[in-house]
Amino acid sequence: MSLTPAPRLETDRLIIRSFHMDDFDSFAEFHADPVRAPGFGEVYTRDQSWRWFACNIGHWHIHGYGYMTVEDKETGRPCGICGIWNPEGWPEPEIGWVVYEAFEGKGIAYEAAVRVRRWAYEELGLKTLTSNILSSNDRSQALATRLGAKYERTYHNVHMGEDQLWRHPGPDEVLA
Repeated sequence: MSLTPAPRLETDRLIIRSFHMDDFDSFAEFHADPVRAPGFGEVYTRDQSWRWFACNIGHWHIHGYGYMTVEDKETGRPCGICGIWNPEGWPEPEIGWVVYEAFEGKGIAYEAAVRVRRWAYEELGLKTLTSNILSSNDRSQALATRLGAKYERTYHNVHMGEDQLWRHPGPDEVLA
């Protein structure tokens, strides 16, 4: 059962869709990982992960967009999350991504981000997107660069502290 009004987006290898309760265990496992979680925020306990999961569902109802589960078509397993995020205190809508450990290094974040960005421009009518990336997150900076985003500035993120804002190409470039 879908928990959000998210669309169902597809690529050759992925389904990008609403959160389901079956997705929570994978997300909580990611957020408890002291190596991977800090690039996305903090290391969370299971109950803190639950609050973030529920918060994202509310985010969809407030903004009409949010994070979605990225599902591997071949296995049917959740392999990460990707979506548009813009909570209180954020400078503007951000496209963000996470790939779970078993799926790293397969181009999944790139494939999901390309599809979600296209949806944001075509369906939501957004005119610009950013990615907010910690200065220590080299992998996300490399992915942002691969996506055509450019480092714009460092700023103080209300949730993450010092953060870098990367500007993605606009709809005129992406949808051409």
